[in-house]
Amino acid sequence: MNDNQRHIWVFTEQRGGALHDVGLELLSKARALADEVGGTVSALLLGSDVSELTDRLAGGGADTVYLAEDPGLEPYRLLPYTSVLEAMVSEHRPEVLLMGATAMGVELAPRLAARLGTGLSAHCIDLRWNDEGHLLQVVPGWGGGVIATIACPNHRPQMATVMPGAMKASTFPDREGKIIRVDVSPPMEDSGPQVVEIKTETPSELPLEKADVIVAGGWGIGSPEKWGLIEELARLLGGAVGATRPPVDEGWTEEGRMIGQSGKTVRPSLYIGIGISGVMHHVVGMDQSGHIVSINSDPNAEIFETSDTIIVEDFNKILPPLIAELKARQGK
Repeated sequence: MNDNQRHIWVFTEQRGGALHDVGLELLSKARALADEVGGTVSALLLGSDVSELTDRLAGGGADTVYLAEDPGLEPYRLLPYTSVLEAMVSEHRPEVLLMGATAMGVELAPRLAARLGTGLSAHCIDLRWNDEGHLLQVVPGWGGGVIATIACPNHRPQMATVMPGAMKASTFPDREGKIIRVDVSPPMEDSGPQVVEIKTETPSELPLEKADVIVAGGWGIGSPEKWGLIEELARLLGGAVGATRPPVDEGWTEEGRMIGQSGKTVRPSLYIGIGISGVMHHVVGMDQSGHIVSINSDPNAEIFETSDTIIVEDFNKILPPLIAELKARQGK
C-alpha cells in the first residue's frame, strides 16, 4: 500500500461540546484497521470551543486530531460542515473516511461524497481490508435478506457510514495525539441557512443504546393493546422497549425504538424478543447481545438461529403469568 493508503480518517461528531459515542467506536475500528497495515488514524473535530475534546480522541485511538474551530461551526449546519470537510480531504487525500450513520452523518456524508466524486457505502455493520488493500464495507441489503460486501477500488477516499453501536469503543490511555488546527477560511458564520432556534426534549424512556435489558416486540404482537405487555415487561425488568419496523409503522411505538439496519444497534446483557420473525434487517442490530431469549409460536422462526434461549409458544400464554409473577416478587 502506498502512503495515502495508510491514512484512515474518522469524522467525530459532537453537539454542544458532547461527543457522540459512534465517533469513539469508529476510532477503535480505524485503529485496528490501521495497525493491520502500518497505517495512521486521524480524527476530524469541527465546532466552536471544543478543543477540550481532543484528549479523548487521542485516547480513543487517534494519532492526529484535525481541529477546525469557528463560531459558524456551532451548532451543526450542513453547508459549512461540508465545505470545511471538503477542503480538508482535498488537501490531505486520506485513503478512507468513516462517519457515523447518525442524523448528522446520513445528511452530511452523501453530500460530501458527491463533492469529492467518490462512492459511499451507508449503514455498514463491519469493515475489513481485502488482499488488494481496498476497504470492504459490509452492508445488509435488499430488505435485510442478504449481506452485501462493497469495495470502492477506483475513487478516493473510500467512504462509509457505520451504524452506532456496530463497533465497540476502546481506550488507549497512554496514547498522545498530535493536534493540528485547521484554518477555517472564509469564516462560516454567514454560510448557508442560519439556525434560529434549537429545542431539545428529554427522553421519556431509557435510551436503547444505554439499556442493559431490552424487551423487543415484532409484528407477531398483533395489536396496540397487546403491545402494552411489551412495555409492562420492560418496565418491570428495568429495561427499555425495542421494536422491529412493523410495530413502528403501525404506530404502536415510536421510531426511536426501532432496532436493526434502519434503526438502532444494541448490545444489552439480556435481549428478549417476542413475536419477532428474525429477518436480517432486524438481526444485524441485536445479534451482539449478551443473551438472547426469543418467544415465537412458529418453530421455524429465523430468530431462533440467533437465540440462546428458545421458547416455542404463544406469547399470550407466557407474558401475563410472567408479568404477574414479577409484580408479586416486587410487591406491586
